Amino acid sequence: MLAKRLKPGLQHKTGAVRPIIAPKPKEQVIMSHCSLEQLTVGKCTPCEGGIDAISLADAEKQLEVLDGWKIASDGKSISKSWNRKNFVKSLDFCNAIGQLAEAEQHHPDLHLTGYRHVEVVLTTHAIGGLSLNDFILAAKIDSL
Repeated sequence: MLAKRLKPGLQHKTGAVRPIIAPKPKEQVIMSHCSLEQLTVGKCTPCEGGIDAISLADAEKQLEVLDGWKIASDGKSISKSWNRKNFVKSLDFCNAIGQLAEAEQHHPDLHLTGYRHVEVVLTTHAIGGLSLNDFILAAKIDSL
């Protein structure tokens, strides 16, 4: 109870000191732009938050090595669309993406519309924006 009455860092006449507890800083992600090969052989790492999302400028720079992917206007996701021959081919493609996503433990939003149009949207939900995982998975999806 004594600690509650003391200001942080002050010592009471009894010798009790209330510790100064600094807030844990967010881990900073320094985005070094990866080549397509680096992304393709990379491995997604679990993200439970606590890091900053990649900046819009860094995301746009990283997108230069990915063919056809687009960044959302808010900079929080990337997406790409494909037209497959028919429904079965589209569904097979979605299933292949699902298996890859499960192996990487990074799961995209998959949209199958109009029986043959597939759209993939990637974001890192835990940080509310983009992480390197999104670009790794995008490169691996392109290699399917």
